[in-house]
Amino acid sequence: MFEVVFAESAVADVRFLKIAERNVVLDAVERQLAKEPLVQTRNRKPLRPNDLSSWEMRVGSHRVFYDVDEINRKVTIKAVGWKEHNRLFIRGKEYQL
Repeated sequence: MFEVVFAESAVADVRFLKIAERNVVLDAVERQLAKEPLVQTRNRKPLRPNDLSSWEMRVGSHRVFYDVDEINRKVTIKAVGWKEHNRLFIRGKEYQL
C-alpha cells in the first residue's frame, strides 16, 4: 500500500470543487492510487516531462496530477483540475501543461 498525501496547493484545488465532485475525486484517489499508482490504465497514464507532475489520473472530466516515490511508497497529489474539451482548468484558471 502507498501512503497518499496532498500538496498544499492540491488541498486548495480540491476545496475549489463542488462537494459532490470532491467526493467522487477523493474516492477515486483512495481506491486507485493507494494500491497501484504506477500501473497504466485507461484512466491513468504517465505524462511527458512537465512542471506539474509525472502522472495523470482521469476521474470523469476531472484530472488528478501526482508523483510517486516508489522507495518510500508515497503518492503525492500535486494538483486537481478539470478538462473542458482540450483545455485544463485548475481552480478556475486555464493551465498549460
